[in-house]
Amino acid sequence: MAILILLSTSSFTIKKHFCSGSLIDSAVFTQVEKCFKEPCSDSSKEIPVVQPDCCDDVLDIVEGQEVVIHKKIDDLDYQQQLFLLAFSESYSYIFESSSRQVVPHRHYIPPILVRDFQVFHQHFLI
Repeated sequence: MAILILLSTSSFTIKKHFCSGSLIDSAVFTQVEKCFKEPCSDSSKEIPVVQPDCCDDVLDIVEGQEVVIHKKIDDLDYQQQLFLLAFSESYSYIFESSSRQVVPHRHYIPPILVRDFQVFHQHFLI
């Protein structure tokens, strides 16, 4: 939650350097590298003509929120309140330890043997 608030309230700029319409470099926290060429010129003609607008720097500014809005539970509608209540209840049951363990055969009483069938049928395991 703290990371979400930090990211939503921070502002930063993205700097991009274009040369002849193609992206040369982009940077977020540092300066962009300019193209290493001399000013752009048209080499197809015999006399080089300098084009002043061949290189371009673009700044994209991402602005964060100035004020973080705190909502109260009363600002939510009924379905959102119901969801939060059900979610918090089910989430609390995850960490609740069961103090007693149920053993299903603890109170089992075996039937009374009338005869010993192994002796009666003379069937022994050797």
